[in-house]
Amino acid sequence: MQNKKKFLGFACLLSKILSRVWAQGKQTAFARGRKNRVKAITRGVLTATHAKRLLCVYLILSALVSSAQKATITGVVLDESNEPLSNVNVVVTGKGTFTDPNGFYLLQITADQATDVIFSHLGYKNVILQNLVLTTNETYEFNPVLRNDAIQIDGVTVTPTGEKSVTGILSVSPRLLRTIPGANAGVENILKLLPGVASNNELSTQYAVRGGNYDENLVYINEIEVYRPFLIRAAQQEGLSFVNSNLVQDVKFSAGGYQAKYGDKLSSVLDITYKMPNAFGIQADLSLLGASTAVETVSKDSKFTSISGFRYRNNALLVNSQQTKSNFNPVFLDVQSYLSFHFSKKFQVGFLGTISSNAYRNEPISRQTNFGTLADPRALIVNYEGNEANTYNTALGAIKATYSLNEAVALKLISSIYHTTEEERSDIIAGYELGEVDTNLGSESLGDVISPRGIGSQFKRSRNDLDALILNIGHIGNYKKQNNVWEWGMKYTHENTRDQIRESEFIDSAGYFVRPPLPEYTNLQPEIAYSAPIVPYTGVNARNFVNTDRVSGYLQFSEHTSWKNQAIYYNIGVRTHYWTIDAAGLQKASHIVFSPRVQLAIKPNWQRDILFRLSGGYYHQPPFYRELRTSSGALRPDVKAQRSVHLVLGNEYSFLLWERPFTLIGAAYYKYLDHVNQYTLEDVRIRYVADNNATAYAYGAELRMNGAFVPGTESWVSLGFLTTKENVDNKGYISRPTDQRLKLGILFQDYVPNIPNFRMYLNLLYSTGVPGGSPSYSDPYLFQSRLRDYKRADLGISHIFVSENNQYPEKHWLHAFKELNVGVEVFNLFNNQNSITNTWVRDVDNKQHYAIPNFMTARILNLRLSMRF
Repeated sequence: MQNKKKFLGFACLLSKILSRVWAQGKQTAFARGRKNRVKAITRGVLTATHAKRLLCVYLILSALVSSAQKATITGVVLDESNEPLSNVNVVVTGKGTFTDPNGFYLLQITADQATDVIFSHLGYKNVILQNLVLTTNETYEFNPVLRNDAIQIDGVTVTPTGEKSVTGILSVSPRLLRTIPGANAGVENILKLLPGVASNNELSTQYAVRGGNYDENLVYINEIEVYRPFLIRAAQQEGLSFVNSNLVQDVKFSAGGYQAKYGDKLSSVLDITYKMPNAFGIQADLSLLGASTAVETVSKDSKFTSISGFRYRNNALLVNSQQTKSNFNPVFLDVQSYLSFHFSKKFQVGFLGTISSNAYRNEPISRQTNFGTLADPRALIVNYEGNEANTYNTALGAIKATYSLNEAVALKLISSIYHTTEEERSDIIAGYELGEVDTNLGSESLGDVISPRGIGSQFKRSRNDLDALILNIGHIGNYKKQNNVWEWGMKYTHENTRDQIRESEFIDSAGYFVRPPLPEYTNLQPEIAYSAPIVPYTGVNARNFVNTDRVSGYLQFSEHTSWKNQAIYYNIGVRTHYWTIDAAGLQKASHIVFSPRVQLAIKPNWQRDILFRLSGGYYHQPPFYRELRTSSGALRPDVKAQRSVHLVLGNEYSFLLWERPFTLIGAAYYKYLDHVNQYTLEDVRIRYVADNNATAYAYGAELRMNGAFVPGTESWVSLGFLTTKENVDNKGYISRPTDQRLKLGILFQDYVPNIPNFRMYLNLLYSTGVPGGSPSYSDPYLFQSRLRDYKRADLGISHIFVSENNQYPEKHWLHAFKELNVGVEVFNLFNNQNSITNTWVRDVDNKQHYAIPNFMTARILNLRLSMRF
């Protein structure tokens, strides 16, 4: 009866919800939050972890409150070899359950009441969760490890999001990835809300971390390094993130100061783990932006598992909201699978396979951009002819074999091959007019351009082809003894790149052909006849064939210990990287670097739950192909690895607020960089100078508070400050392209207490503008203006018909669903005009350059249906 009322209330929400809720008269207080923190008593326990009317309706509904009475604890019980353990007895007062053959359990407990949960199995030491307090409808995931030689200790504190991290690695809930709205919902959408992560482009899944650029981030899936396409220059060409959120089990992210076992990049590491299914399941997600589905399978003997996902995306809804009118036809497809087979308890093999195809077709028609001030309004009007057709096809195949030699030693062999073929074909003619806007209210030409100051045309042509093959084979292992862990690894990489780049831009201004502002094209008419040839204003014509061989390795040691009752964790490691670049027609070059790194964490024996972290070291980034190529297309094999020295000081404080658990995470950091390879950033296209002629620095501070702002949900507020500058050829320090000074990110979840399955997800982001770039052939030291501040709000409202805690009887039409929810999403809720780059246009009178902002997407309404069988 209660479920029927919820369903009827949702169906009549907009017209009758208020009267129905008031008629029920069941207002109570919000459910109380946790009173105590959860404590695990066994050593080694592991935990895993548009507009105003809609807002008005939501805010009114939120004033009505009631409470439910159940919460759920679920997870997978493992043994010391990280193998699922069946027939484990999971008991709470008065009831219990057993784990299935896959180690999975699910148990409902009474909400808002302290509960002890006991995990027991013959031959293993019990694990006990004491005083576990869950809020109404909360689902808590706990994955204990049962040991037969466990030693009783105290002080392992479980926070609202899982185990407190002594390594500085942030863990993100996979459920957040699938529920938080965004133009590119998924892992990167959540990362962009973190204080040190910058991205002012909602169409892109790329991000910059603590002053770095998009090429400085490592991404792993099940310990396999993955790559992005090379040639993509605009965010609307990207389509899909590599990471499929439907397949994700665990997400870990570090914004700097990470361990030696992670590879050679300057900024960050994103470590993704795909699921190991324990039962058959099908998941589907449909929206106006595309569709996705995922299938999970398990063999009868549980030795073979697979999880596969298919995704389709069409960005036309988003791109057609931009200022440029066009015929836009993008098709983005992606198939991924992770297969795993357990030959025995000691040996298993996993396979990761992905195929993606991005076909981008665009025929721009016209554009009008109004800018300037109220006193001096201006406009740029552009009419286009031609089209562009770009294709990016990638494939990855990887095998990971894992062998547990004994309880202490685990050995892994990983091999992967990545292949990308990318093609860009573009012929675009643009006729433009720059002038003042008629603001006379009585004029027939109100809003039109008058007094033109710039009239001209532009022809852009590109014929670019790239074929890259990357082969990896490596070994990693670890040895664990009591509180000590040794980890090591070695990898060989071969990269074969074949690139042909042919780009040209011709400019005609007021009937005069514009040549490059170079000495050989100096016009001294009428004194000297001008006979220079007609050449493109900018042009690149190059063909490169490059083979790169790399050998890298690392060794690190970590230990959990104590000193005068203070819990201490430290990690010391070093990695090295040797590479040789062999480019056709150029002299072979070889380089080697060493990168020592250290992490230290101290948890004082205080009444308050506080952890302090200090990390740092050397971080090198050996050049990839793009970093070797100059703006003219030429290669420089002698480019050195960029080097950065990290120093990160952080703390984590867990506390109770409003009788609910919260965590405050802070960090201050400083990075000094030398051998810097200067670059320009246009949309998402990075072009390097391919010369180590700069030094740079970055420093900042970050704060993030997360917790149960609303009982039974997780939300957070993050604030970050950053300054990053570079000194090129000792000319002085100027801001780098990613110098984003201030950032505020808010992720907020809520529900209508009288209808707890009616939920709201709000994603708010504000950041100050980054440098707006400079015109071609201009000195960037003379152009240090910034883009406007980036302000964006994405809202999602959904009704959960079926969930783990709300199942239907066998004869009900909803019985076939394990999960079912329907929702509406409003992207860019307040319709803010955000810009990502500038188009530079010259005034023919005074030769002044005007920076015309290229605006991003407007407000968009999206419908979404998610289901799981």
